[in-house]
Amino acid sequence: MKAVKEEFYSKKRWQNWLNKVKESKFTLSEPDEKKAGSSGAVFVYIMDDVVLACLKVIARCEREVIHREEAISEIDKIREIVFEANESLGEDADLMLESLRTSLAAVFVSCQRYIAGDYSKDESLGNMIKKALEAESQDKMEEAFDILSQIGARVIGGDTLPEASMADLPYGIVAELLDGIEAISAAMIGDTSYKEDDGTVDAEEEI
Repeated sequence: MKAVKEEFYSKKRWQNWLNKVKESKFTLSEPDEKKAGSSGAVFVYIMDDVVLACLKVIARCEREVIHREEAISEIDKIREIVFEANESLGEDADLMLESLRTSLAAVFVSCQRYIAGDYSKDESLGNMIKKALEAESQDKMEEAFDILSQIGARVIGGDTLPEASMADLPYGIVAELLDGIEAISAAMIGDTSYKEDDGTVDAEEEI
């Protein structure tokens, strides 16, 4: 049977996650800590799901199933799905979703920079994190984001985030962006099944 082009992520998949968030009735001030943790876990699952989709794109590119330009375009498609406007899921859930999107913004650009090879490969990651924090403190958010996306590309390339630099990070945009990069790191040492198949499915198997 003729192979069909792989879809790395879909609007339907993203909407299913949004539905799960709505069903969770997530609140930031949940008095029952166990219940709050349970409802908040959905955001972790969403992060992992999107990160794995992006790593799948990279794996296909590295196996030459798709070209570099196509891989960068596929990451863009996933980003567009994630950032598409949606109806309110509740005030607290909306805040969490916005934070999640900030973290994922770092994931998307990190992946594209890795694919393109457009990142610093020599400076220590610890020093780069310090520079990003300095840039944030001076309201130079574009500079901070640029540094963080290079760090993400390095992590995809096999570098490890320094624990000392990650400890006690002040809350802010840099910390949120690093959450996305940490999710990349965690996914790469977790389930690596996304690397195994060749990126095509039979038409009969397409859902």
